[in-house]
Amino acid sequence: QVQLVESGGGSVQAGGSLRLSCAASGYTLYSSSCMGWFRQAPGKEREGVAAIWTVGGDTYYADSVRGRFTISQDKAKDTVYLQMNSLKPEDTALYYCAVDRVRTRPPRCLSQDYSNWGQGAQVTVSS
Repeated sequence: QVQLVESGGGSVQAGGSLRLSCAASGYTLYSSSCMGWFRQAPGKEREGVAAIWTVGGDTYYADSVRGRFTISQDKAKDTVYLQMNSLKPEDTALYYCAVDRVRTRPPRCLSQDYSNWGQGAQVTVSS
């Protein structure tokens, strides 16, 4: 059974940084997979933030975070990270990680469906 555990959330002032981690068990990133970060703010729909194709290393970002957030992976640890810099109050949300096999050719990791989700990590950015 696949389990995803997020960590690293917290509260920070605008302009600060946080790094989220997502550790997968029951799943190997050595398989051709997409692993992504999504977020949902109160009253808003869930949106894709960043994703990575685990074999090719291609990364995908939402326009709202491009240049500020960086997704990376450590396949030996089956872990994906999201480094978030220059945080803004509008980045406040519950952040979820997700993993699944690549479902499209070429991979579209930010927009494909995912069947394995973590429990979420809260990120709060104050102005």
